[in-house]
Amino acid sequence: MAGHVLAQPRPAPVVSSSGTGVDYDRLSVSVPSPDRRTPMRTTVFKPKGKGPFPLVIINHGSTQSAARRALMNAPQYTGLSLWFVARGYAVAVPQRPGHGKTGGPYLEDQGGCTSADFRQAGLATADSIETALRYMTGQPYVRRAHVIIVGQSAGGWGALALASRNPKDVSAVIAFAPGRGGHSNDRPNSNCAPGRLVETAGIFGRKARIPSLWLYAENDSYFGPALSRRMVDAYRAAGGIAEYRLLPPYGADGHRLIDLKDGASIWGPLLESFLAKQK
Repeated sequence: MAGHVLAQPRPAPVVSSSGTGVDYDRLSVSVPSPDRRTPMRTTVFKPKGKGPFPLVIINHGSTQSAARRALMNAPQYTGLSLWFVARGYAVAVPQRPGHGKTGGPYLEDQGGCTSADFRQAGLATADSIETALRYMTGQPYVRRAHVIIVGQSAGGWGALALASRNPKDVSAVIAFAPGRGGHSNDRPNSNCAPGRLVETAGIFGRKARIPSLWLYAENDSYFGPALSRRMVDAYRAAGGIAEYRLLPPYGADGHRLIDLKDGASIWGPLLESFLAKQK
């Protein structure tokens, strides 16, 4: 952003990505955010070479608890990131303002349950994603067109909010367990305002024309099958383009499907099929 000095990407030593058959560079990058004082700490995984490579931006979840946000580790999603790198993509994983070492103000507050504003919270997340998108597509090793936006939980919700703006460089959205307001009062399978969440999904779908893939597991303790179906049905009914996949139970809580050690064997074929349709 204008007037803000950014650290330049610093290539890390080349690391062999076990199981992918590809070598990659890991970069530490300081990326602008909607708050000019708070650059986002970002990890970039990229194939060796100058590129330009197609871009994927992966966006993490969130919590209303300031104490928990402060303790959040820098997101990496290494398994998913290297899955994309092995297919020729550069992957950026920013940590948004109000989280972990990025620090700064929390821009995505949904408010209390009685007045939860899932639309504004999602659009605030989209602001950070879009700012990262503008910066990353200006890098010499990144191809501007056909960017894929990926998100988990609140990050997935923000990706769907971004889809409602139809940014010209974005060709697809992949959302792992998207939503807001889960674990109300720290209770599993309790959503803060499910009706409002469904309504907001419809609001996003009304303008979104970017193809999206929604992935949930049956044992997601934040957004169970009934609620996730209502959200995607509302999104589609409003005009949004969405492919919905409800997967069997995985691990202790399917909400973390994106992090599973053997996740690529589960979500990999679904991503392959979805992305093939976008070409």
